[in-house]
Amino acid sequence: MTALQRDENPAGIHLPLDPLPGHTSRGRLERVLRRGEFAVTTELNPPDSADPEDVYNRAKIFDGWVDAINAVDASGANCHMSSVGICALLTRMGYAPIMQIACRDKNRIAIQGDVLGGAAMGVANMLCLTGDGVQAGDQPGAKPVFDLDSMSLLETIRIMRDNGKFLSGRKLTTPPQVFLGCAVNPFAPPYDFRPIHLGKKIAAGAQFAQTQYCFDVPMFKAFMQKARDLGHTEKLFLLCGVGPLASAKTAKWIRSNVPGIHIPDSVIKRLEGAQDQKKEGKQLCIDIINEVKEIPGVAGIHVMAYRQEEYVAEIVDESGVLKGRQPWKREIRRDDQIVAQRLDHILHDEITETQVDMVKTAH
Repeated sequence: MTALQRDENPAGIHLPLDPLPGHTSRGRLERVLRRGEFAVTTELNPPDSADPEDVYNRAKIFDGWVDAINAVDASGANCHMSSVGICALLTRMGYAPIMQIACRDKNRIAIQGDVLGGAAMGVANMLCLTGDGVQAGDQPGAKPVFDLDSMSLLETIRIMRDNGKFLSGRKLTTPPQVFLGCAVNPFAPPYDFRPIHLGKKIAAGAQFAQTQYCFDVPMFKAFMQKARDLGHTEKLFLLCGVGPLASAKTAKWIRSNVPGIHIPDSVIKRLEGAQDQKKEGKQLCIDIINEVKEIPGVAGIHVMAYRQEEYVAEIVDESGVLKGRQPWKREIRRDDQIVAQRLDHILHDEITETQVDMVKTAH
């Protein structure tokens, strides 16, 4: 019999862990970070589909390599399966999702409802984002909401969790137990303001942060120095955003068309000089991880491998950041096989009686 994995409820993989002193959630990500282990998170590319298998197939490739999976909330203002829906599917199977919440599409009433719904499903981590403007997406005629921004969203969920109240002041029967996150971009001007802005998010309730893609390590080191000087790394767990580039052409397109992503000329030259640019892009990501993991105050990495998700395991493995630790992995269980066999019997075996015959027999 397989021994229980660490950080798993023995009563069921879909159930929350026992509460621990000083923890605001009952999830695995907060436990990993508070133990001082180097955390690894990633993003699930949301499907344009209503098929749950499309989510499960995308999550499977991360098994045993990441501590939590971001459920993206219509990034780039493009519609996909909702973050709440993805989280519902992932928690059912025992995965640890990070529910992204963008303020662009919903007002405070809907958002507070989603927070309660997500927490009730077992979501232990929530990432608060303002969200891209609708003009960035493929439906620019949509009406933006922006009732809240990332800062006020953090405050809203913190009040719900710590004070047990809605913004209206009405009491909650059971507050959400969640670990609050935010995004930070050290690579966009004004550079000197970014550490200060992060401090405001910490004051609003942020407990962990995921950064934009890091392709300029010296710039990131400068940001981290200021963050340490301000005492931020003592109050917040910071995960550096990293990811592979498919080619020099892709890097140039991203630099020109995706606001907020900084890619130095040296990176593009390195890719252009490679015989296999995709392989070099993966190696570049590993090299960056090996540099940033040594920077004081960096608590983990957030691997964003859009359309290259199959590389995440290789990147994490070859970078050695886990140091032999294996994050939670979904194991095939006996009850899974029983359910699969019963479904196969119902769907594919020949039925000896039609429903009409069964009704006649009953009478």
